[in-house]
Amino acid sequence: MDADLKDFYQAVVIGAGVAGIYQIKRLTDLGWDAVVLEAGDGLGGTWYWNRYPGARFDSESYTYGYSWATEVLDTWHWREHFSGQPENLRYLETVVETYDLSSRMRFGCRVQSMTWDDADNVWSITLESGVTTTARFVITGIGLLSVPTMPKIDGLDSFSGRAFHTHHWPSEPLDLREQRVAVVGTGATGIQIIGEIQDKVGELTVFQRRPNWVAPLNNDVISETEMIDIRRRYDEIFETCRRTPGAFLHQPDRRGFWTVTPEERIELWDELYDERGFGIWLQNFVEIFIDEEANREFSDYMANRMRQRVNDPKLAEKLIPTDHGFGYQRVPLETNYLEAYNRPNVTLVDVMETPIEQITASGIRTVAHQFEHDVIVFATGFDAITGAFDRIDIRGRDRQQLRQKWRDDPSTFVGILSHGFPNLLMVAGPQSGNASTNFPRGIETGVDWITDLLTHMAAAGHTTVETTVDAEQNWVAHVKHMYEIMLLRKSKGWFTGYNSNVEGHGEGTMRHVVYNGGAPKYQKKLDEIASEGYTELSFG
Repeated sequence: MDADLKDFYQAVVIGAGVAGIYQIKRLTDLGWDAVVLEAGDGLGGTWYWNRYPGARFDSESYTYGYSWATEVLDTWHWREHFSGQPENLRYLETVVETYDLSSRMRFGCRVQSMTWDDADNVWSITLESGVTTTARFVITGIGLLSVPTMPKIDGLDSFSGRAFHTHHWPSEPLDLREQRVAVVGTGATGIQIIGEIQDKVGELTVFQRRPNWVAPLNNDVISETEMIDIRRRYDEIFETCRRTPGAFLHQPDRRGFWTVTPEERIELWDELYDERGFGIWLQNFVEIFIDEEANREFSDYMANRMRQRVNDPKLAEKLIPTDHGFGYQRVPLETNYLEAYNRPNVTLVDVMETPIEQITASGIRTVAHQFEHDVIVFATGFDAITGAFDRIDIRGRDRQQLRQKWRDDPSTFVGILSHGFPNLLMVAGPQSGNASTNFPRGIETGVDWITDLLTHMAAAGHTTVETTVDAEQNWVAHVKHMYEIMLLRKSKGWFTGYNSNVEGHGEGTMRHVVYNGGAPKYQKKLDEIASEGYTELSFG
């Protein structure tokens, strides 16, 4: 579908997911000659690719939709408080159809390389198909978790059954009844899948490297009456999200952890545990994120709640993390995940005790046992945040390569620009304040700021924009400072560079990919930059 690309566009948007859809809407409203290039065969980004069983929101559905898409908000009925992948994709398709955006999208267009041309002040873009185009501006909406990673296990190609990463779940129906299924990985995706299929397969074997803290999703349906009330309150709902650190509905408890009694803390936790969504994490005391003693007390509470749901005490201990506290990093929300291990057809394999040696023709062999499988599902995560950038050969001024600049740690200005790469604007880029929030709320912030910047440039007659070295260095220093405050620094997830599946991303690298100052602080910074006339940027 890339044959009809023109030679030049004012702007090219990469990615037709949540960010790309809104960005092309804003550019269309401005009358810009712009196009979206999408690698997949359809729109939706995360909700196009991730079709695995159990894939759903972990933010309340009605906080996830676009706040600007009022024509859709007025009629759309979210069926569940935490909507599943099929409905989420239908929602995005409905938005695109309602606002007639599909004509601006080109599918099957994977960008292979981008090179900045200093003479003409344009980006030269080459697709994997060999088709080329140029653009004054490139705006990326390529996703935080869009490059799947496979584990480093011998024999990955030797299995005779069906094997795939969750990101590549088959689009055709997959009948798992009576099947012997292996799930490798117990991150957020694995936890969703395990809870969903545990009672729908013959045998389920879970291979766990590191256990994860979990909390119940407590999902349920939304009645017509409740949906009518939600529609009436949309302005209030979105305003609440704008005021909270994570851009969710949940406001932290600011009474002070140590100012209330232990009994009062447990009373709050009992209440939050039974509520929907992230309340147990984000409506909690602020101290659990920064005070190790406070976090330890709360982690002990959560460990006991997990133990109560698993019948085998020894097995329960294997499911409870000991290398980091609850809430250090984003918490997977689950339905029937812990109860799955009470079933006779579910087996947990701790690969720290009995490592996987090899994938064989018939299954997975550990140092202790050969497991026989019909299907192997790799829930082994993603090359997060920078991975989608690294996959494209992006060359800026003097042919500097972006992946080389970011080899050990990204450096950006507010996660939107990076020095040496003019007119490259990133929605939810590394170190942005919307990469770790309720995603649509965050990307609206980023898209609006980028669009306002482009409008400012057009009015002033500027054709190029770039962050200054000082502005970038100051922002990186601020990101690092906010990182050091948080207990997140002690965790061993991909947020802190422990993703051993990604070449070169070992311990000590990629620690500062996420801004931990919260959405309101980030919004305030963006507002200040604009109100002060973008003095931290260099225009040409």
